[in-house]
Amino acid sequence: MHVVVTEFISLDGVVQAPGGPDEDTDGGFAHGGWSHPFFDPEVVGGAFAAGLERAEALLYGRRTYRTMAAAWPERAGDPFADRLNSLRKYVVSDTLRDDELSWVNTVRIPGAEALGKVRELRAAGGGDLAVMGSPTLVRALIGAGLVDELRLVVMPVLLGGGKSVFPADGGRRTWELVSSATAKSGAQVNVYRPAGQRA
Repeated sequence: MHVVVTEFISLDGVVQAPGGPDEDTDGGFAHGGWSHPFFDPEVVGGAFAAGLERAEALLYGRRTYRTMAAAWPERAGDPFADRLNSLRKYVVSDTLRDDELSWVNTVRIPGAEALGKVRELRAAGGGDLAVMGSPTLVRALIGAGLVDELRLVVMPVLLGGGKSVFPADGGRRTWELVSSATAKSGAQVNVYRPAGQRA
């Protein structure tokens, strides 16, 4: 499986709470929902739909899983929602109980086992393992060299601080841009792969 990360990201590298005001207020973050003015159904929506078509499973951190699980099951009948709902979901958490895994076809992975499980899934072959949001998890995956494709949906806004997906460990990691598309809203969908990695 290829690990494919998709993130809404600001010009200053913030990925925190793009979807709504109460999504993630950690650290006093006050800009929840910041991506909405720049969402473009054709370019941005199309990129998400295309990515989901290749996905064989989804991988989330706890907070993103809870947000997604609260939103998508009730939207049955929408093709995007139906696709999300049908896929296997993995959630990395030490605190979620099994009875809180309300989204159909969900498997919990303890935090200490997350990187090992992702390595196992990558070795197993198959379609994409799609990751959205989940900044803490994505930072760990990038740091461990376990991301095969990074799809950054760059919104033309500065947020002045917030959560990032990029490791701050002093390590140098080179990526190559393999495609880019710009929406009328000014949002850009930039797809990167680790330098030297085959598609």
